[in-house]
Amino acid sequence: MAETDYYKILGVKKAATNAEIKKAYRKLALKYHPDKTKGNKAAEAKFKQISEAYAVLSDKEKRKQYDTYGSAGFQQRYSKEDIFKNFDIGDILKEFGFGGGGMGQFSRSFSGGGFTSSMGGGCNSFIHGMGGGCQGRARQQQPVKGSDLEYEVPITLEEMINGTKKTLTVSHGNNNDTINVKIPKGMIPGKKIRVAGKGGSSPYGGPRGDLFIKSRLIANPNFEIKGNDIYTYKEIKLTEALLGTKVKVVTPNGKKISLNIPPGTKHKAKMRLVNQGIPHLNGGKKGDLFVVISVTIPKKLNEKQKKLIEKLSENGL
Repeated sequence: MAETDYYKILGVKKAATNAEIKKAYRKLALKYHPDKTKGNKAAEAKFKQISEAYAVLSDKEKRKQYDTYGSAGFQQRYSKEDIFKNFDIGDILKEFGFGGGGMGQFSRSFSGGGFTSSMGGGCNSFIHGMGGGCQGRARQQQPVKGSDLEYEVPITLEEMINGTKKTLTVSHGNNNDTINVKIPKGMIPGKKIRVAGKGGSSPYGGPRGDLFIKSRLIANPNFEIKGNDIYTYKEIKLTEALLGTKVKVVTPNGKKISLNIPPGTKHKAKMRLVNQGIPHLNGGKKGDLFVVISVTIPKKLNEKQKKLIEKLSENGL
């Protein structure tokens, strides 16, 4: 869908006041009005453009929707008929100094939201005729969809790994919806699922928008996550790092794993347990569980420990 910059069409800044927008439209309307251009098709197309831009930017709600969702999002929510709803171009142009009948069929083509961007069968782009015998009605526009909503659900690491079900209460102004939602495995922060038809209501009687649900991880003191990988931390003694040892690792699912720590393991070394992380949302393999080794160095030695260390030093360690 082509981007339409209404501000650029009228030659105003995005922060323009209503008075500035009106002034810009009046200037362009005087230049491209059909009474001035007499059958110039390019000027006629320009007049349609500036009138559409003014219909949007002069309406507080339409302008807000356009600024919020951008050109593509706005055009999904508003048909041409919606854009020109309650927009009486005849009265507006009369205010600018054009006579009531000066526009003829061209002026009447805007009335009642009758502007459309597409007419089959060789009709020109206005509903109520610019000549050529077009008697058909405008192509039916899709009703405007309600706004999409976003809802954040707090879930535990275990629920993120195994999936869960949640009962949500979603507020719609004065109304609340109670929705039962299945949270799939792999719903890590940043991922979203869509619940169709559970978003905001349409202001024009169209279908409701969608509800997008994203997760917020409830902090776990024993684990942290990075994408689909999980990190946990294990402390070992200096002698265990030098000589090697075994440690018990408990996964987020409660599974106990005996992990070999090889001799000469360095401080902050990472030991990888494959497929013990969080499943990917679209299926396939899981992430991994990383055990980060922390080698503790004693701050103070007793006499016996000091003598042993000195002997190690004498032997080149």
